[in-house]
Parts: sequence; C-alpha cells; structure tokens
Amino acid sequence: MQGRKQNISQDSSRQNDRTASDSYDGAHTYMGITDNCFMEVQFPKEKLLEQILSPDNLNFAYKQVVSNKGSSGIDRMPTTELLSWLLANKDELLTSLYAGTYRPNPVRRVEIPKDNGKMRPLGIPTVIDRFIQQAISQVLTRIYDPVFSPSSYGFRPGRNAHISASLNNRQALEKALSIINNGYCYAVDIDLEKFFDTVNQSKLIEMLSRRIKDGRVISLIHKYLRAGVMVGTHVEVSDTGVPQGSPLSPLLGNIMLDELDRELERRGHPFVRYADDGLIFCRSKRAAERTKTSITQFIESRLYLRVNQEKTHSGTVKDMKFLGYSFYNYKGEYRLYVHPKSVEKMKTRLKAITSRHNGMSFESRKTALKLFIRGWVVYFKMADMQTLMQKIDKWLRRRIRMCIWKSWKLFKTRFKNLVRCGIDISTARGCAYSRRGYWHTANCPTLQLAMSNDKLSKAGYVTMIDIYGNIASQIKNRRIPNGTYGGVGGRNGK
Repeated sequence: MQGRKQNISQDSSRQNDRTASDSYDGAHTYMGITDNCFMEVQFPKEKLLEQILSPDNLNFAYKQVVSNKGSSGIDRMPTTELLSWLLANKDELLTSLYAGTYRPNPVRRVEIPKDNGKMRPLGIPTVIDRFIQQAISQVLTRIYDPVFSPSSYGFRPGRNAHISASLNNRQALEKALSIINNGYCYAVDIDLEKFFDTVNQSKLIEMLSRRIKDGRVISLIHKYLRAGVMVGTHVEVSDTGVPQGSPLSPLLGNIMLDELDRELERRGHPFVRYADDGLIFCRSKRAAERTKTSITQFIESRLYLRVNQEKTHSGTVKDMKFLGYSFYNYKGEYRLYVHPKSVEKMKTRLKAITSRHNGMSFESRKTALKLFIRGWVVYFKMADMQTLMQKIDKWLRRRIRMCIWKSWKLFKTRFKNLVRCGIDISTARGCAYSRRGYWHTANCPTLQLAMSNDKLSKAGYVTMIDIYGNIASQIKNRRIPNGTYGGVGGRNGK
C-alpha cells in the first residue's frame, strides 16, 4: 500500500505498509475517540453526525463494506485492508469528519454495457469513502424509510420486486397485478433520461435540508456529490448527478423521487415505483395520455429532471415492460410473463456460456450454466413460462451437444465415443464421417440418442424446466386479491 493516499483532511496523509487483519475481533471499539478531540466544536441541537459516527453504526458499516467486497477506488486499496487502515488512522479520520475538513476522493469511472448497446457510467468510490457513505446511509435510512410512499419498492429494507410472506405486504409485481386486476388496464411508463447523471444537486440538498437539521451531515453529503470523477489522469468536476455505484446513491435517488410519489398520491393515481422504473395506472387510454402530459411537466418543472420523450409512452398494460416482466390477459384475468427483451437477453448469455470458442472446460461450463439458470429462473419465478422453459431447454441441449461434438474433433474419437454411447457401428461410422456443420449435426437423431436428455442430466447439466417446476410448485397456489399469481401456465414469452 505504500504510495497510495486517502484524503481525510485538507492535508492528505500517506498510508503505511500494512498486512490485512485476519479477523474482526474487538473492532467495534476502534472508532473510540477522546473528548479532547472535539472540545472546540459547536454542535447543533440535532446530533445526527454523532449517530453516524457511533461505534455500533460504524461497526455495522464496516461489516457491510467488507461483505460486499467490490472493486477498489482511485487509491487501489482493497476491502481486505480497510480494518488495518482504520486502526492506524481512526483519530485523524474522525477529527476531520467532526471538524468538517474531510475531503472525499474522486470516484473511479468505469462503464458497463447496457441492453441497447450503449454504456452505463459507474463511479467507484475508495473503500474509505464507501465505508463513510455506508454509515451515513444506515442512519438516514432509519429516518427516511418510514416516511417513503408504500408504493415505492426499490432499495428499501424488507421490500423487493417479487413476493412477500404476507398478502398484507405485497411487493412490487404483486402490487402491480392487484392494481391491474382492479380495473386499471392502462398505464404510463415514464422514462427518466440518465436519472442518476442528471439529478439537480441543489434541489436534492434542499430536500435533504427539510428533514436533516444537522448542517454537518448536509455538508458531508454535498462534498460527496461534488467529489468529482477521475477520468484518465485528470478530475472532472461533478456539478450535477449522483454517482452510481456508491452506497448512498440508491437512498438519495429515492429521496429525490419521493416528491413525485407524493404528487401521484395527491392526485389519486395508483402507481408502483422501483427506483427510477415505475408505472402509473389509469382506467382509460385518454386518462393515461392526460396523466403522461401532466406528470412529465411536473417532473421537468419541479424536480428539474429530464423525461425521455421517445421512451415515455402510455397505453394498455400489455405493451408495458416492468422489471423485465410484462402482462397478459388469461380468461379475463391479468397475469405475468417474461418480456421478449428479457428472453433475448437470457439467450444471449446462454450463447456466450455455450460458445464453442470461449475456452471453458466442461466442468466450468456446467457450473456457469447452473448458476446462471438458477439465478434467472428465481428472478422470473412469478411468470407463467412453462412452455418457454421447454423451448429454451430444447435449444440449450442442442448447443451443449454441439460443444461436445466439437470437442471430439477427430473421426476415430467421434466413432469410438458414439459406440460407447450405445450407437451401432454402422450408424456411428456414418455420423462420425459427416461433413455437416456442428450446429446441424447437433440436431441429428443419432447425436440426440447418443447424448439423450437423461444422459445430459446425469452428466450434470441442469434444465430450466426442472428448476422452474421446483420453484413454481412452492407458490402456484398463492392467491392475490382480485388476481392469481405464479401458476405454471403456458405463456411462451413471445
């Protein structure tokens, strides 16, 4: 770690070489600080900063940052060295935070691909800054979460996109289905253009100041908003937006959009919002068009956010995509199925795993397939997709046979393996000498018999329908008032 820096005051101090601690024993007291450190600080009545920097809160923040792991920031410090750094610099860090001289480091810019081929910019703070932001977020969540709208579900404790243990506490997709089946068959899908990049910082600070009366906390959050982004070797000033990738950004995003939630509630519109993704429900097409116009005006004039006019639309809920799902009507009742774009994204990932040129061993491929399929099916467990799963399994097994056939390469290897799989000699010889391409050969009856579904299953290849069946069987009888959910229906995701 020699030569790396973490700014904790106006005068930056260089870190010393350290060895990461193997345990966390006794770390709950490492943030202790003597009264002499703050004798000259004048605290306001609401001592929110003291709650943030309390040993218990910092202890929990440390555990969260370490368990989340994550990449290093511009100082390249890994999470494994966080404890040793804190033990060596606790007094200076706390003194600078209480005195208001702490200066966050700029975030490290990384970009990840989006579904539309564009890149999404992320900002990775240093581990120290993530630690402090996590501590702030924990305390502010306790303040803000109880007053957030019940129709807001994203990045909130005890709330998610899927299913809850109680019908009295429905989650985002359940709530959307319930609203639709109560007669709200039209919706407005508002798309906020680059939401986290265009947040008006002055407006956000104004919203924070309404509830947070400790000016030191407001000042610290403002410093994080203005910390800047390291691009190459120079720092770009960030006078707008909230850096995605920091522990604070989800909470700040919810605070920013809470005013929109309150406006929708005031107007009597049922809605469901998950972070910046949401639907506003209406009973008619005309009402949806009026709502789209008026809410767009409110967002741009009151919240100073930009609405993407091309992606914002109103219409029947059958045309809407929400959290990767869509809606369809089955015998007068709306249910969920997987949106076609989500299906294509899933197939793209499966193609990458089963590519003939990715250099994966068979064991690595089996593991990758198992992890991805289980995660994907668990996320889309609320959809009716039995037919879709059967079609994808058939296509996926053909790709697996293609990979195995290519790995056999030589004629003698193919012939010998086909005979071992129970194919008679003449048929095996004819298939082994085939000049057809890998994809075409993978669909021939001989290869399907040699690598049957049962044999592939015994070899360790999982199927989507089996995982889906196990999950759906646990929830297929679950009822939602005025709507059914989770049956193993036949919607094929077309």
